[in-house]
Amino acid sequence: MTVFEKLTLPNGSVIPNRIAKAAMEENMADADQAPSQDLLRLYKSWADGEAGLIITGNVMVDGRAMTGPGGVVLEDDRHLDQFKRWAEIGRSRGAQMWLQINHPGRQMQANLGQKTFAPSAVAMDLGKMSSRFAVPEAMTEDVIAEIIRRFARTAQLGEQAGFTGVEIHAAHGYLLSQFLSPLINRRTDAWGGSLENRARLLLEVVKAVRAIVSPGFAVAVKLNSADFQRGGFSSDDARQVVEMLNHLDVDLVELSGGSYEAPAMQGQSRDGRTLAREAYFLEFARDIKTVARMPLMITGGIRRRAIAEQVLDNGIDMVGIGTALAIDPHLARDWRLGKDSAPELQPITWKNKTLASLASMAAVKFQLRRLSRGGSPDPKVSPLWALILQQVATAFRTRQYRRWIARRSAPKVSFAPDPIARRAGT
Repeated sequence: MTVFEKLTLPNGSVIPNRIAKAAMEENMADADQAPSQDLLRLYKSWADGEAGLIITGNVMVDGRAMTGPGGVVLEDDRHLDQFKRWAEIGRSRGAQMWLQINHPGRQMQANLGQKTFAPSAVAMDLGKMSSRFAVPEAMTEDVIAEIIRRFARTAQLGEQAGFTGVEIHAAHGYLLSQFLSPLINRRTDAWGGSLENRARLLLEVVKAVRAIVSPGFAVAVKLNSADFQRGGFSSDDARQVVEMLNHLDVDLVELSGGSYEAPAMQGQSRDGRTLAREAYFLEFARDIKTVARMPLMITGGIRRRAIAEQVLDNGIDMVGIGTALAIDPHLARDWRLGKDSAPELQPITWKNKTLASLASMAAVKFQLRRLSRGGSPDPKVSPLWALILQQVATAFRTRQYRRWIARRSAPKVSFAPDPIARRAGT
């Protein structure tokens, strides 16, 4: 199958080709945590590059809960005009444009100064870097209900802004993924224990979103094919969750894997074959495809057209591309024109896997920053230099975010008329 065949989703809408710009965390919000001009320029590059589906980086459903300090927040209509412009740019060449909506749960930097929630009070385990994340509070029933409402509200606002769908993020160790994991979710109530209970929050979020948006608006889910942690969310669990999602009018499931603690999404696969090296989660996806009634997409390592088409020939419906599109935003157009492009960053072989993971993400963000400012990517950038620059940028964004939170939290002063002055006629 060619990557340039159309895909009709269960809701009847059409994606013009099988190439998706997968979500990457840009951290390019403006001072009000809304889409910045840099972010709009970046998405103009991807729109011009002719991917059939463009999925945004994390859009947060709660401004107090951030995957990163420069994240975009959509929880009310204050900046809806900027979101409308973002959607318009993404759709300008015919692509579908989806918001990836998310809540970090316990995967939020402690220095952002906000209370951290998770299904249970289980701290992050990142060795010496664990202190960067606060021990979370176990969520109450009221907090859970609020989270469900927030996902639905953000989806509703996204549709109002002109996006054509949302992707609910239930992978990579964020909140919905935390509920799915028996290592993190140690609850004994209706939200924990059995897989059916652990999947309940995801299912309730999907139901709430589907109920509030129109039938033609796509509702997708990003799900780990596995967490790659002993005793965690397994590939068999993923298969069963997809079977649960079959009954909820889900238009697409994107399969990925890993979390901050086990970053499999950055390059681990079960074997050493070329196809597995460049499509990390294909083996899991083939198994899940046997039960899935909705289209499936895999993301992770794909950078060559031949590999993308092998993935499609294995029965997968869409290929998600992240890093390669950060290096060459016009990759889909290049492939259509017959160019044999296969963009790649320098491999990082550091012994410290946590630092290597951070450097890998920093090298991608380095490319995104250059694109957002009208420059050309530099795939040969030193990972160490990219990491240093990213740490500086994160420190700046953290201060900016804390100022934004302080403005939001400041008590509003009401200036009532002075009764003495009123009696004096002044």
